[in-house]
Amino acid sequence: MSTAPAIHVQGLEKSYGATPVLRGVEFDVTPGTIFALLGSNGAGKTTVVRILSTLLRADAGTTSVNGFDVATQPAKVRESISLTGQFAAVDEILTGRENLMLIARLRHLKNPGQIADDLLARFSLTDAATKKVATYSGGMRRRLDLAMSLIGDPPVIFLDEPTTGLDPQARIEVWHAVKELAGRGTTVLLTTQYLDEAEQLADRIAILHEGRILVNGTLNELKQLLPPAKVEYVEKQPTLEDVFLTLVGTDK
Repeated sequence: MSTAPAIHVQGLEKSYGATPVLRGVEFDVTPGTIFALLGSNGAGKTTVVRILSTLLRADAGTTSVNGFDVATQPAKVRESISLTGQFAAVDEILTGRENLMLIARLRHLKNPGQIADDLLARFSLTDAATKKVATYSGGMRRRLDLAMSLIGDPPVIFLDEPTTGLDPQARIEVWHAVKELAGRGTTVLLTTQYLDEAEQLADRIAILHEGRILVNGTLNELKQLLPPAKVEYVEKQPTLEDVFLTLVGTDK
C-alpha cells in the first residue's frame, strides 16, 4: 500500500503584483522524513512555507498538509503544523521552563509543567530550565524554540532557515535537534540557503531557483546528475569542521 504524502504541492504559483515568485512548484514529502527546499535569497522558499502554513494565499495550484487541503481546510492544517521562522520566537524575560509552560497552557494541554520538563530534557536544556532566556546562547534559544514548536505533537513542522545567524557550534546543535525530530516520526520541511545544511539533514533535496524546482531527489541522485568524479589518490587533509570540533569539542 502506498503512503499518502504528508505534504503535497502541485502547480503552485504566486506573484506579487507583476512579479512572479513561484512558477508551478511541485513536490511531495513522505511522512517522517526531512525535505530540504534549497535556494538562494529570493528564490521563493519562504513564500512556499507561508502558503503551506495558511499565512498566504496562492494564486494557483493544489496544496495539502497532513491530508488537509490548505485552501479549503486551513483550520485543520493549522492544527497539524508548527512553524519556526528564521529567528527564535521566545520570551527573553521568562525562563526556558516558563516559555514552554506558557505555550502548553495556551494550547489548553494538561500537565504543562510535565510537558515542559520532558521537552527540556529532550533538548538538553534541563540545566538551564530556571534561567532567563536572555542569558541563553543562540543555539540554546533555537533549541528552546524547536521544543516550543513540538508542544501538542504536531505531525508536520516547517523550519524556515532555522540556523540563520547562528555560530558553527550552535548550527550543529540545531542539526542534532532536527534529526531527532524526524527520528521520532515528525515530518520536517526545511528551507535553507546552506548547501552543507541540506547535505547533512535532508532525506530529499529540491533546488528552488527563480520560482521553479530545478531538481528533486536524494543526495546520491543529485550527485549522479554530474559526470563521474575523476579518481586521484591524494593525502586526505582534515576539514574545517574536523578542526573546529577537535578544538572546541562537542557533547553530542
